[in-house]
Amino acid sequence: MGDDTTRMEARLAGRLAELRTERGWSLEELAHRTEISRSTLSRLERAEISPTASLLGRLCAAYGRTMSQLLAEVESEPPQLVRADRQTVWRDQHSGFTRRSVSPPHPALRGEVVEGVLRPGADIAYDGPPVPGLEQHIWVLEGELEVTAGGGTHRVRAGDCLRFRLWDRSRFHCPGPGPVRYALLIVLP
Repeated sequence: MGDDTTRMEARLAGRLAELRTERGWSLEELAHRTEISRSTLSRLERAEISPTASLLGRLCAAYGRTMSQLLAEVESEPPQLVRADRQTVWRDQHSGFTRRSVSPPHPALRGEVVEGVLRPGADIAYDGPPVPGLEQHIWVLEGELEVTAGGGTHRVRAGDCLRFRLWDRSRFHCPGPGPVRYALLIVLP
């Protein structure tokens, strides 16, 4: 793991601990709210392990933040322009998900652009939105993505764009045969 990744994960761990402390929650309380074990939460906050997309999604929901907002809070200074080679990339090797924060990070963003890549067969489920009513636009750039949200399942192919507001569970699946690459535009309610 590179120094930049190690520093970012350490800042992320520290921010997760701060958010819990700001709310006056014990590890037990957060474990109850997120259905993540107390020991896993403790290890996450000490940067002993990296969070998976699913765990980070549950934590974001508990704290009422999008993943990009949380990641922006651990950036050192919010720039107006972020060159491609300086954009934050987060990988969940377990699920086969790579997430690139394309928009310049800032905690007060109302909208943002994220690039997602899922390897063939990758299947990620989220228990709920980080912010109820979050609007998402998914524009598939390469491959095919199966999205379950808003009570329906949609197959979104290269060039297609799916728009929905997120109130409940969601699922992102790459049916293959190749990976899927998509732009995710997020608009806060």
